[in-house]
Amino acid sequence: MNLTIHTTALPHVDPDASVAFYRDVLEFEVRNDVGQGRMRWITVGPAGQPDTSILLAPPAVDPGITDDERRVISEMMAKGTYGWILLATPDLDGTFEKVRAGDAEVVQEPTEQPYGIRDCAFRDPAGNLIRIQELR
Repeated sequence: MNLTIHTTALPHVDPDASVAFYRDVLEFEVRNDVGQGRMRWITVGPAGQPDTSILLAPPAVDPGITDDERRVISEMMAKGTYGWILLATPDLDGTFEKVRAGDAEVVQEPTEQPYGIRDCAFRDPAGNLIRIQELR
């Protein structure tokens, strides 16, 4: 097989705040923005990597999800335990300072982990955890 990761999805609760974060703070391209109001599906991705994207989508809109499941998803998002993604950069300290200056919620400053990775962590406007690892 010849597979690649094309798109992964993260929920949003405020599409405008999410676009501002991913476009202005992380410097991702906005590739598509479909829908209206809070019911928008927004595709973003790193510049120069057109084959890798994140779909920012309204949570729990699948008609097969029950009201109880929607409640659990909302509770998990509020705690920051529902969506997360790992990113990587060769300049962790510079990236950390830029993201922190963008008023993102800092979860962890750059730290050498006991398993050999140096990383940091933030939350996006929807509470999704974003871990950024240092490429070595």
